[in-house]
Amino acid sequence: MRKFIEQVLFAGTLGAIAMMPFGLAFRAVGLRIGHYGPKFAELYLAAPGPWANFAQHIVLGWVSAAPLALVHLHRRSLSTTTLLGAIYGALYYVTVNSLALPVFFGDPLPWTLGVAVVLPSLCIHVVFGMAVALTVRSVQRKQRRRERHANFQ
Repeated sequence: MRKFIEQVLFAGTLGAIAMMPFGLAFRAVGLRIGHYGPKFAELYLAAPGPWANFAQHIVLGWVSAAPLALVHLHRRSLSTTTLLGAIYGALYYVTVNSLALPVFFGDPLPWTLGVAVVLPSLCIHVVFGMAVALTVRSVQRKQRRRERHANFQ
């Protein structure tokens, strides 16, 4: 369990941070990004500020990284891991950000609002998935090396 938690914390944190430059770039050119972070935070905080939103972003990164940490990515090639991460990020966007959250908050589905709403968030979630998958793979490989080294002593 400790190894799983280590994978989730490292990968979720790195994935959440990897999304941020892309989000800032999309926002700088006037595209909609990060629409549901503040809305979600308002469910449990009266007036969430930037630090609360950032903390929530990291915690959600941990939760969202957990499914990929269940996969034995240390056995996969770099290209396969990257592809699995991209697929995971795209599926995460489709199921959570383009369906579950809009339905929960009573918003129109992003697909009805056009490509300028869909594309930024989809791209960012693909980046998240790839960053998480590659980090999980790296952490799993390091954990395996430590285990093998410990067995030889």
